[in-house]
Amino acid sequence: MTKASIRLYQTTLHACGYWPLREARDLVLDPDSEQLGDAYGNALAMGFRRSGGHVYRPHCPGCRDCVAIRLPVAEFRPDRSQRRCLRRNADLTSIAAPAKRRAEHFALYRRYLASRHPGGGMDDPVPEDFELFLQCRWSPTRFLEIRQGHRLLAVAVTDVVPEGLSAVYTFFEPDEPGRSLGTFAILQQIELARRNRLAWLYLGYRIAGHPKMDYKTRFAPFELLRQGRWRRYDHHAALAAEPLIEADTRP
Repeated sequence: MTKASIRLYQTTLHACGYWPLREARDLVLDPDSEQLGDAYGNALAMGFRRSGGHVYRPHCPGCRDCVAIRLPVAEFRPDRSQRRCLRRNADLTSIAAPAKRRAEHFALYRRYLASRHPGGGMDDPVPEDFELFLQCRWSPTRFLEIRQGHRLLAVAVTDVVPEGLSAVYTFFEPDEPGRSLGTFAILQQIELARRNRLAWLYLGYRIAGHPKMDYKTRFAPFELLRQGRWRRYDHHAALAAEPLIEADTRP
C-alpha cells in the first residue's frame, strides 16, 4: 500500500486546544478508509497522531509549536529524577491488557478528569465519551494497566505498530501525586517497547514553553520531526540553545 492511497483532508479553523486565543487547523487522514490501520505506523513516522478514530497532524496558519517527538527506546537511560521515580514505584506492576473499557477504567478516568480539567468540558464524561476518545475499530491498542496489588492506579493507552508504540493518553489516580505516575507510565511504555523489540516510543507533540506539553524532552535521547526530517537530541540542553520557532516551509 502506498501513502497516497488514503485521502487527506484539511479541517476548518477551530479553537486551539493548547493556547488560548489561538486558532488551529489539522490535516486528517480519511477516517472511513479501510486501509487506515495498515497506514497508521507510517503516519506516526510522518508526525500524525490518533485521537479516537481520527489520525491527524496540526497544520496551523502561522504556528509551528506542535513538534512530533519520539524516543529510540534501546538507547534510553533514565536520569536521576526518573530513577527516583522507579524506586518510589517499585511496589507497582504493569501489564498490557486488551483495550476494553471496564468499570474500574472509567471510574479512574472520571476522577482524573475531574481533578486535572475541572470546568473544561471534559470533567463529566459518560462511557461513550471514553470510548470515542480512546478507542476505535481498527486501532491496535492496549491498555497498560499500572496497579498496586489489585488497585488500579494508572492506565496508559498505548497503540502498537510494527516499529514502535504510540503513547495515546494516560490517566492516573489524582490522589497519589508523590508517585509521579505520568512519568512512571512513560518509563513502563519504554520497557514494554524494549521487551517487544520495538524501536520507537512516539510521545505525540512537544510544545516548547507549554506547562503540560514541554516535559517530554526530559526523556533522552529523543528525536523531533522538523521540516519533514527526524532530528536527534541527546539531552534537553542541546535543544534549549536552538530557536523555538521554525520557518514556514510549506508551499
